Amino acid sequence: MSASSRPYSPALPEHAATDRPVAWWLAGVAVMVFLMIVIGGITRLTESGLSMVEWRPLIGWLPPLSEPEWYRVFSLYQDSPEFQKVNSWMTIEDFKQIFFWEYLHRVWGRLIGVAFAVPFLVLALSGRIRRALYPRLGLLFLLGALQGGIGWWMVKSGLVDNPAVSQYRLAIHLSVALLILAALIWTALGLVRQPDGTDGQFRRHAVAVLHLIAITTVAGAFVAGLDAGLIYNTFPLMNGHVVPPDYAFAEPFWINFFENPAAVQFNHRVIAIVTFAGIVWLLFRAMRATEIAPRTRLAIHCLTGMAAIQVALGISTLLAQVPVALGAAHQGGAALTLSAAIWVLFETSGPRARPRA
Repeated sequence: MSASSRPYSPALPEHAATDRPVAWWLAGVAVMVFLMIVIGGITRLTESGLSMVEWRPLIGWLPPLSEPEWYRVFSLYQDSPEFQKVNSWMTIEDFKQIFFWEYLHRVWGRLIGVAFAVPFLVLALSGRIRRALYPRLGLLFLLGALQGGIGWWMVKSGLVDNPAVSQYRLAIHLSVALLILAALIWTALGLVRQPDGTDGQFRRHAVAVLHLIAITTVAGAFVAGLDAGLIYNTFPLMNGHVVPPDYAFAEPFWINFFENPAAVQFNHRVIAIVTFAGIVWLLFRAMRATEIAPRTRLAIHCLTGMAAIQVALGISTLLAQVPVALGAAHQGGAALTLSAAIWVLFETSGPRARPRA
């Protein structure tokens, strides 16, 4: 029987009806996390991340509301390495422009915390959250709180001597954000959907693709952290070379993978090409399959389409020497590609035993 003719009636999870409000809540938080990733990209691309040298997680909701407060905050920035070594030309009006994005980034993070905590309390007090879900929701809350601390830990790396955040800490910060996004999507899907159960043939492939996307994204974080997108702005060759001539200049050799801009950009290119090839091969397999659920097929098509857009964004961003709009779109595209891969993996996982409590 062909895929188009065989009957398809996916079973719903046992608690789908009662879990639906919880799923919608988590989906809303996932959208906010996605926007946070985009805002974080803009903050980095506008070089705004080191403009706020104070971390006031409980009382930092409001921006400076008076001229004396603005001058106080600006004076703190003037004592930072970034101002003294890079932005000593700035006036307070210039400072206000870079302050905006870092302020928005931090406030949006706090709003995500509120959007998670308040509905959680309402749903919990009304008995809409099953006992079996509490460990997962608690883990999500802890990850969110940890991410706030990681963000400040990252910023602090640029407030000491070198006016640039550590590329290692940046990669960790982005990785945790994507982990939170993936966990939210996976949990929300599991509350209201049941995989078809016949598409396990694609599961290993889906797992491999998800890992490749994650590695590509982390490699991109190192490109961002080292400003490696501002060199070798040609494609497919790197200024006429397949491998850049300065690929290896640091000892030991492995340090080039993380601290040599030329090597970091080359590796990101190669991993991205391998990842895209893996996704296209998954699509080819799905198109040839005679037994595949329509939802699985749709998820794989969406993943391939998003991956193609992401490749185009990456090349365009490189050729244009990383303008803010394209750079932010590329970072958002990475999050959407990962989200699509999570959807594919979910659909190919097959039904699993679910807690009844």
